[in-house]
Amino acid sequence: MKRINITRPSITDLEIGYVQDAIANGWGDQCYEYIKRFEQSFPAYLGANHGLATSSCTGAIHLALMALGVKAGDEVIVPETTWIASVEPVLYIGAKPIFVDVLEDTWCIDPVKVEAAITEKTKAIIVVHLYGNLVEMDEIMAIAKKHDIKVLEDAAEGLGSEYKGQKVGSIADAGVFSFHGTKTMSTGEGGIVVTNSKETLERASILNDHGRDPKVGKTFWMEDYGYKYKMSNLQAAMGCAQVERLEELVAKKRLIFEWYKEGFAERDDIAINAEQAYAKNSCWMPTALFDKALNVDRDGLIAHLKANNIDSRPFFYPLSSLPMFEKVKENRVAYSIFDRAINLPSHHELEKEDIDTVCRKVIEYIS
Repeated sequence: MKRINITRPSITDLEIGYVQDAIANGWGDQCYEYIKRFEQSFPAYLGANHGLATSSCTGAIHLALMALGVKAGDEVIVPETTWIASVEPVLYIGAKPIFVDVLEDTWCIDPVKVEAAITEKTKAIIVVHLYGNLVEMDEIMAIAKKHDIKVLEDAAEGLGSEYKGQKVGSIADAGVFSFHGTKTMSTGEGGIVVTNSKETLERASILNDHGRDPKVGKTFWMEDYGYKYKMSNLQAAMGCAQVERLEELVAKKRLIFEWYKEGFAERDDIAINAEQAYAKNSCWMPTALFDKALNVDRDGLIAHLKANNIDSRPFFYPLSSLPMFEKVKENRVAYSIFDRAINLPSHHELEKEDIDTVCRKVIEYIS
């Protein structure tokens, strides 16, 4: 039986050609050419002004938070439901993550709970467009403006999603994306910081070059230490090709999601990714949430799918449930959904019959 993988990048001759060119010619005075090109083309796709390519989205978050002025002792509001990479850079800096509950429909951070969590120590809010679902950005940005705090959009899972006509990642003070091999577009590993602020870009760029400021004009001179989260020219070459195909890649993700909607259409006890009337969900990772009354054994379902050559993933654990944090049990929604939801296959080579098989096997188990 054919194995239905959960995700993998879509690679064509375009990507192969660009990477081969980078390998053959991307040295000496050409060693940054694809990076420069990528740092222009990716923000242009979003409608943003600036981009700084990085070796990972985790590194992009770290640089962005520091560029936005987050320091040790500050508080940063974060969603309870997300991958830990959204929060680890807060800890790198010595700041404190404040875990806030999520909404029941989008599984994204709850703006009402955000405002309630703000203190005099709050420096920033990190929002995450989970699985392609969209954060209520108007409410978040209004709260941030009211309290004079910064907002960082973690759009690693939301590439191609649009909020009221604006692509996510370009709305807040800065945005970050991941190009891991599981994402809608990939550079193998990698990430990027995007911003409309020249000042934020310059701060992040200095930090990403060991603290070197090009305005000083002294080779090998640093006013302060920095970091190195740089993307390679080879990765950027693949990224340039993927950006050219982004509309196609996002369209296929949305088509796959439509097939899932059809497959679960007769089940009112299975909820899948939400899409507000004023939004466009890029549907990076189709996710099924099962009604409590079904009493679904999530791990049993994952094992059942695996036995039928179908890959899946569990929903994210509430971050505060992890051993290194103190539990925030009042984050009721996050704690109520994690063990009754799974991520489903969605890579670009899947066809409708594959999705029909996945839906059939899910329904077979829960029935």
